[in-house]
Amino acid sequence: MSDLIFTPELCVDCMKCERNCPQNSMKLVDKVPLFCMHCSPEKAPCLLICPEGAIEALGGAITINNEKCIGCGACERACPIGAIHIDGFGDVHKCNLCNDQDEKQCVANCPTGALKDNIDEQIAEKQKKIASEFNKIKEILK
Repeated sequence: MSDLIFTPELCVDCMKCERNCPQNSMKLVDKVPLFCMHCSPEKAPCLLICPEGAIEALGGAITINNEKCIGCGACERACPIGAIHIDGFGDVHKCNLCNDQDEKQCVANCPTGALKDNIDEQIAEKQKKIASEFNKIKEILK
């Protein structure tokens, strides 16, 4: 499973992640994107509380099977971060990690790279930055 990672200092509050989300499930709150954290299936409150078994783990994402969903709102109330919402038509929206598309639309449309879907890339960037800082310190101490 690839993760969805947010780097707040890179966000310019352009809202492209929100506007391009095909599930209409990304919300920007005080310059921070709010999206499903895709809890492990054994602990996902929404999955555990759904009376119809409409919430399923598919392809590393916790997803909603709209054919089974009755729109009761139990999942919306159970989500600890408010990443599930029911619209005025009774349709439930939450991130499915764009598992039905070639790429995550929020990541693909983020102009600054504040949203990424590869934790290895994120770790490598941080390691490079830390190494650079250590090299600066070494130069100062010479």
